[in-house]
This record gives sequence, structure tokens and C-alpha cells, in this order.
Amino acid sequence: MTLPQPSAERLAASDEALRSLPGHSNHEPGAEEFAVLDPSTEERIATLKSMSPEEAITEVAIADEAGRAWAKTTPRHRSDTLHNAYTLLIANKEKLAFVISREMGKTFAEAQGEVQYAADYVRWYAEELLRPAGGYRENPVGGSTILTKRVPIGLSLLIAPWNFPMAMITRKIAPAIAAGCASVIKPAGLTPLTTLLTVELLAEAGVPKELMRVVTTTHSSAFSEAVLADPRVRKISFTGSTSVGSTLMGLAAKNIVKSSMELGGNAPLIVFDDADLERAVEGTMLAKLRNGGQSCIAANRIYVQDGIADAFVEALSEKMAQVVLGNSIAKGVGLGPAINRAAVNKFQHLVDDAVAHGAELRTGGRTPEGAGYFFEGTVLDRVPAGAKIANTEIFGPIAAISRFSTQEEVLQRANDTPFGLASYVFTENLDRALNVADALETGLVGINNGVPSNPAAPFGGMKQSGLGREGSHEGLEEYQEVRYYNIARRESL
Repeated sequence: MTLPQPSAERLAASDEALRSLPGHSNHEPGAEEFAVLDPSTEERIATLKSMSPEEAITEVAIADEAGRAWAKTTPRHRSDTLHNAYTLLIANKEKLAFVISREMGKTFAEAQGEVQYAADYVRWYAEELLRPAGGYRENPVGGSTILTKRVPIGLSLLIAPWNFPMAMITRKIAPAIAAGCASVIKPAGLTPLTTLLTVELLAEAGVPKELMRVVTTTHSSAFSEAVLADPRVRKISFTGSTSVGSTLMGLAAKNIVKSSMELGGNAPLIVFDDADLERAVEGTMLAKLRNGGQSCIAANRIYVQDGIADAFVEALSEKMAQVVLGNSIAKGVGLGPAINRAAVNKFQHLVDDAVAHGAELRTGGRTPEGAGYFFEGTVLDRVPAGAKIANTEIFGPIAAISRFSTQEEVLQRANDTPFGLASYVFTENLDRALNVADALETGLVGINNGVPSNPAAPFGGMKQSGLGREGSHEGLEEYQEVRYYNIARRESL
């Protein structure tokens, strides 16, 4: 299989975007350095310093001092600065998209979509911070007035994942800036370049550089232990696995650091007999293949009711087989590489195990020969409960389909997991849609919608999928404390 490759023009443009990055170099990594690879080619595209825990504490001190000054700025100033940042991010959309594609493997078209989505968080919080929450009310027993307001929580530790290297940063840093907080930012070691460029552009737009300190490091555990032990850190926001999130919460507990965690997912997608077939297939493709399936809210367990199952599987398989696999910046590509070789090996193992347990491979299921971490878009039908893929977060382009008979049955199966981040329901019956959505134990539900994420909506999970919310006004409140004043009053003369 020969995979599509980028044109000389696109390759040159992406190389130029990489060369313009702050501190960019591409030499063989030394003892305290690490390489960033292009998943499409397995080639080294950058070499960065791996900062020590001691250097991270220096960054904590710089950010803490800047944060005390930033907290005193006016809401209008912070809003105008974020509006400037939005404009500059959009002006650099192509450059940012090239960097995202080259270091993460997201297709160029989808990377451009991520830039817009990420910038939308900046614009949202530029507007949301001007709507301050607070209260003014009388003491029920008289004698005083109760006044409440929200104030910045203080220095925040932001730890981002590799799969949405720009959106997951702006979803954290924009509300922190809006609330009046400084940040120490740790991007994923697999995809640090997008964060470096994003923060550089924010600084160019007027956000003080000292307010946003990026720490690139491979010493993740030592970094987290050192920074969370520092009493100047008052907030942590983490997106990643449940196991790491649990460890971070333990570290945060020692200093009672406010925590928000967006953790693992195992999203069910339910297609009822009365669903619009075309709408359900299109929505499933979006929910499954967004970012190549490398998303915490990707459809993981697809349940299709018996009456529509054959037609749905046939249509989905046909659609999946048409997806073009190839280099992430090549034109016409609909599915880029996975993040690394370990991911590809995992996909192959899950497919082989499912087939061995009786699942039917309808399309895909193979790894092409040659360089790059590629895996075909895959559809498995009649996946049995005993297959590993039925109980594993796939994080890849594999649609694992099981069939069901009744609503009661599918709800029991959908909720039979310790995770509760996202879920999807496809039906044309409004009562069923709302009743099923209410019964699902997840933080967000897409109803006839394969992409429910929105900056204006609160994003977060239930159970072991985390706590706290990002986006909407709830996301701003994560970086604020409530302060209460009790104002004594004399009786009127």
C-alpha cells in the first residue's frame, strides 16, 4: 500500500513553521534533551531541553510574582488582551496547523479546525470575564448585608495531553488569564512545539511572558512532585489518564490545592432502530474518527439495535473503507498516523483478539508497511463481551460494534464502566433521546451529534472520568475563589 505524501510546497511550508519556533533545534538529543518526532515519518523534527525539577521551581517563582501584578489588572484590560490574542492566533492559523500536524499526526484540515476551536476558547473567556459572578443580599436575621465576589485563585499548574496540543492548552490558560492567574504549563513530551508557539503568540498579543511559564521535561513525576509541593501553587488542571490523575490528586491533597481533572473515557454510542441511518452513520464517523480516534470522548463502544444493525454496519463499513490514510499534511488525507508505534501495536492486538473471540472484521484491521505509525480505519461487527476491545479505551480508528435488543439492556451495558466522560445517542424519538440521556452516567451527551464539544458548554466527566469542568462560565470559576464580606449595618434613625 502506497500512502499519499505531501507536496514539496506543503512540506516546505511546514518546515518553515517548525524552524520559526522559539528555541527550535534539530540535533541529536543530549543527556538532558529529548527529541520530538513526526509520526508520519518517524523523523526527528526538533530537540528540546528536558528541564529539571529545580528549574521548574524557578519558573514557579517567576510566574507567582507576575501573577500578583496581573491579578490587579482590570477586567477590561484582560478582555482586550485576550481579544488581541484571538486575532493573532487566527492570523497564524496555517502556521499553527502545520506544527500540530507535524508533531501530532492530525490531518492538516483537522489541525486547522483545532486552531479555530482552540482560539474560540480565548475569545469566549475574553467575553465571559466581563460577566462577573457575585451576590448582594440581606442577612436573614437583619443587622448586616452579605456581599460575595469572585477573586483569582492564584498560581495554576496546567498539564496538557498530546492529542489536542493547542485546544487543551487554551482551554486551560485562557480562563486562567481571564481570572487573573499566572500559570506554569507542562505540555506533553510528544507534542510540546504547539504549546511553545501558542504561548509565544499570546505574549506577542500582550499577555506578559512571565505570566505563562512553559516547562518542557521528561521528568514528569519529579516535576509534578516538586511543583505541587510548592505552597505558591494553588490550582492544578490536568487532562490525561485516570491513573496519573489519581496520583496528581494525591500530591495536590498535601497542600489542599484545588484540582480539576479530565481523565479517561469509555464512551458508549447507541443507535436505536428509529434513528435516521444516514445521520447516525455520519455522526458515528465523526465521533469515532475525530483526531483518528485519539480523543477522550471518542465513541468507544458502539451499540446498534437489532432492527437497524445490518444496514448500519454495511453503511459504516463502506464509509470507513473510503477514508484515505496517509501523511498528515498530504492533500486529501482523512486519517493520519497514530501518535507512536506502541499505539499501532495496541490497535493490532485489539483487532486480532476481537477476531479470535468471534468478531467479524468488516474493513481495515491492518498496518501498512513502511515508515510512520499508520493503522487503517477499521470496523468490527458482533464484538463479544469477552473481547479485550469491549472493555478497553481504544484511542484509535477502530469502530467496535455490538448489537442489542432493548433500551433497558443497552443502558445497563453502557453504564457498566467506571468511566463517565461522554456518550452518544441516535434516535428520532424525542422522549427516548431525553430519557436515555438522563439515564446515562456521563458528563456530556451528544444527541444525534457526533461532536458535542463547545467552548460555551461545560466539559467534564463523572465517576473516574474526573472532576471539575472546562469551558462555559464553570471553566472560569475553576480559577476563582469565592470571597464573602459581612457588612454590619446600623438601624435607621
